[in-house]
Order: sequence, then C-alpha cells, then structure tokens
Amino acid sequence: MEQFLVSHEGTVRLFAFAGLLLAFVAAEALWPRRDRRQPRLRRWATNGAITLLNTVALRVAVPVLAVGAAGFAQRLDVGLLNLWDPAPWLAFVIALVVLDLVIYAQHVVFHHVPLLWRIHRVHHADRDIDASTALRFHPVEIILSMGIKIAVVMALGAPPAAVIAFEIILNGMAMFNHANLRLPGALDGLLRLAVVTPDMHRVHHSVHMRETNSNFGFNLSLWDRLFGTYRAAPADGHDRMTIGLAEYQDDRPSQLGFALWLPFTKGR
Repeated sequence: MEQFLVSHEGTVRLFAFAGLLLAFVAAEALWPRRDRRQPRLRRWATNGAITLLNTVALRVAVPVLAVGAAGFAQRLDVGLLNLWDPAPWLAFVIALVVLDLVIYAQHVVFHHVPLLWRIHRVHHADRDIDASTALRFHPVEIILSMGIKIAVVMALGAPPAAVIAFEIILNGMAMFNHANLRLPGALDGLLRLAVVTPDMHRVHHSVHMRETNSNFGFNLSLWDRLFGTYRAAPADGHDRMTIGLAEYQDDRPSQLGFALWLPFTKGR
C-alpha cells in the first residue's frame, strides 16, 4: 500500500479530491443546513479560481512539496522518526497526529498575528460556508503553509505514505467540516467527540471575533478541547448566525479580484 501511494501520489490525490468534493456537494444539495446568502455560481467560480491559482503558485514558488520533502528526509536518514526507527505503523500514526497538531497550531497563529490574519481573512470573508470554502485560501497563505509543512515533515522524518495520507485526509475533512450539511444532532454529537463536524467548524466562521477565535481544528476535535479553544455552538444559533467578516457583508467577497487584494487592504 505504501509503495502504491508513493508511486501514484498525483492520481490518488486527484481522484480522492474530486470524488470527495462531488460527494459533499451532492450531500449539501440533499441535506442543506442553512439557506444561502449569495448566488452559488459566482462564489464557486471565485473559490475554484483561487484553487487553480494556488496549484500554480505552489508549483512555481516551492520546488519540493511536502511528500518530496518526506522522501528526501528518508533518503538522508534525517528527522526524529528516521533516527528512532519505530515500527512502520507507529511512525505512520505519529506522523498523522503530529501533522494535525501542527495544522491546528498554525491556524491559531494565523488568527493572532496581525500580518498573518490579513492574509487569512480571504478564507473568512466568504459569506456562505460550504465545501468550496475549504479551498478558499490566498496563494500567499498556501505557500507559507507549505513551507511550514515541509519544515515539520523534515524535522519529524515523516514517512512519505503518511504525508500523502494526511494530505488526503486533511482535504477531505476540510471539505466535510465546511460543508453546508445538516447532520442529525445525535450523530453530530457523537462524531465531534473525535473529529470536527460542520456544526462545530461553522462557529469558527461567525462574524463575532470571540467565536471566530475558536474551533481551530480541521481533523481531530481533541486539540480545541485540550487547549481551551472549543465552543459548542454560536450564540446566535446556526440558522440566525452571520457568516463572514462584519465589514464585508456585501457582494465583494464573491469577487476574485477583491479576494486576492484583500490582504493588502485595511481591516480588523
């Protein structure tokens, strides 16, 4: 399995991404959680264009991505797990958990460092939240995030297969917990004991900063509970809450040019 993942990384990731995106879009259509505030087509066009720009930006700006860095560390026998040499299954699990913790910590930092928040606002400006919002990150943030991920992968000595699996899980979970998807209350309560659910993550997209600065996790809900950033529900309720940034409650966030220029404008 490991050799298959490494040998067919691009194909596996593309099919997983496309399949999961289609599945969540279909689920949103069948079981929507909230009424939409903006027309779907324009938002999706903008969020899709940002995704394509991010793909190009990574290929141009970063010569080696996270999986390549993992293979490089393995060949040079550097990084904690390569030096420790635990059982393959244990190294795989440790890599998944550590990478998820790093993504949580990075998310917290991007909210609390003013310069980084200016960049991250592009994600939060979306006035509706659905599976496409999971893809809406400014190219500068994507490049910075990849740099952080490469550094952690090298220092940890994460197995290449674990990095591929983590990328697939992260993309899938991000689309799941951003989805405009209604889950039965009992199922949501059970799932969020372990993972981040749509109702849990939606709180994070509230216009109220005390709620925006909560529920930072993408995969495991453990980190928010452990570090005191967990918030069970929005104060205004899921149906009445306002999503996005308070100062941009108009059509601008759905415009590609506005989204790309947003980090260079003033705002909270």
